[in-house]
Amino acid sequence: MAITKPEDLKGLSLLGAKKSAPARRLEVFPNHHRGRRYTVSLQTREFTCLCPATGQPDFAELTIRYVPDRWILESKSLKLYLWSFRDQGAFHEHVVNAILDDLVRALDPHRIEVVGNFHVRGGISITVEAAHEKKARAPRRPADRKR
Repeated sequence: MAITKPEDLKGLSLLGAKKSAPARRLEVFPNHHRGRRYTVSLQTREFTCLCPATGQPDFAELTIRYVPDRWILESKSLKLYLWSFRDQGAFHEHVVNAILDDLVRALDPHRIEVVGNFHVRGGISITVEAAHEKKARAPRRPADRKR
């Protein structure tokens, strides 16, 4: 029995593509273990964006940790998505929160956090941590059950 099913690959247009280019598109595939809470961690030391005032490059280590619900993030699409920030002017706080917002929209995870550890520039390093947690559904009232 195949763990990854052929239908899991449907809709994944970036994985396996011969040419790669920055893309603001996050692709996902189904989570076959929805009954289990587990954490997926993704890290890169190669994130770059530009200072919106000076245009100078800012470098960061990004860590994304999430507990998936229905969807899992395809990593090549994340790579191309992060690459799309390379020529964007953005304050560190804004870019980390924008990444979090886009990931929440794509994944609708139980929980997710994005940590941007920006390298020293001007003698100061900045770390930005942003998180989101899915609101719990209200439990059924006992009176709603049939006896």
